This record gives sequence, structure tokens and C-alpha cells, in this order.
Amino acid sequence: MSSIEETERYRQLLENCLTELIKRIGPIRIGRPEQFPYGWRKAAKGRTVWRILEEAIIQNLEKHHESLGLIRVVPSSSEVSVFDAQLFFENCNDLYINVKSAVQGGRTNKDDISKAVGLRTFYEEDMSRELFIATIVIDFKAEMQIDLLRCAVMPIAWIPDIYVNPSNNGNLQSSKYKNLGEATKRTNEQFFSELLLASEVARKTREKAKEKQREKVKELIKELVEDVTDSEELG
Repeated sequence: MSSIEETERYRQLLENCLTELIKRIGPIRIGRPEQFPYGWRKAAKGRTVWRILEEAIIQNLEKHHESLGLIRVVPSSSEVSVFDAQLFFENCNDLYINVKSAVQGGRTNKDDISKAVGLRTFYEEDMSRELFIATIVIDFKAEMQIDLLRCAVMPIAWIPDIYVNPSNNGNLQSSKYKNLGEATKRTNEQFFSELLLASEVARKTREKAKEKQREKVKELIKELVEDVTDSEELG
């Protein structure tokens, strides 16, 4: 079995596991209607509830791991880790998930996935690790609850539109991480090479922007000096 075939097998395992899990969790109530007399308003966005959703997913994976076919679940101990938990299936202990949320019917945006430098370290430590983005599609209900509709699991190595934002703390971004049908099936080694290339493009773009800014500052200083000189001559 090739590494890509193994990745697909693990992807299906995770997606089946998480699909069953969100059925068990059911709707998540954020508040009572009397506490929010005008409903969600501008709060009906994925980033409003993603941390609560992440905690619900990871905590319930921990609690129900045996009945979901897992040996154990180890949450990340870091706030800035590239993964939220490490999952252990039988004969496999190198699976990691990063939980994301997406609003049903929402706009397609280029979203932050993780910091490129963190991903580089993650794979440099062990290239055989399998990191998956688990996107929970949610719907905001008038009763001040969110419904968990479905789960889509994508290997981060298969993201089709690898892009490192030069002006956003060097984050890997993607607008297609939820669309398995558009996946580019790569090995970890292939993904790592493309990540390095995208990171280098971002670095050069940052350097060009900094150089342009330095040139603007130099020009401004030059104009100020000329103004002062002209004023002294007139005086």
C-alpha cells in the first residue's frame, strides 16, 4: 500500500469517527433566547464559536474514544501547536487533527490553516506524521444554538492551493481545504517541498515590501533635508 493510499485510509477512518461523534454531541447551545433578545446578529460567524466547538470535539473524543474505535486521544498541550490532538488507532499512533469550523452556505475565503514555520518544524521532527484538517460544518439556529451538520477531513498535505501569506505572520492559507474533490494528493515529502517553496516566496515578498518602505523613508528624509536647506538659504 502506497503512502497516499494509507493516508486515504486514515482519512476515511477519521471522517467516519468524527461523523459519528458529532451525531452524539448534537446541537451546542450557546445561550438562551431571553439572553439574546435580538439573536445572533453579527456573531453568526465561524470565528465566534470555533474555540467552543474545538473543545467540544476534542473533549468528547477523549471521553468516548473506545466506542469510536480509538485507543486513546492526547490533546495538544500548546496554544500555538499546529494540531489540536493526537489520535491513536490500533497499529497507528501518528495521526493528528486540526479542528476548523465552516458555516453552512458561507462565503469561500482564504482562511488561516497554521503557521508555516510550525508546520516545517512538525514535519522536520517526523516526516511520517499524518496531519488532517477536520472541518465541522455548522448552522446557526434562532434558538441560540449551533447545529453540527457534517464533517469533512482533508490531509493538510493534499491542500490544492498552498499559499503562505507574507503579511499575516507567515500563515499557510487555503480556500479549498474543505473540498476533498479538489484535493491534490501528495506525499508528505512533496507537500513539505511545496511548503518550503511557498515560504521562500513569502519571505522574498516581505523583503521587497520592507525595501520599498525603506526607500520611501529615505526619500522622505531627503525631501525634509532639502526643505530645511532651502529655508536656511532664504533666511
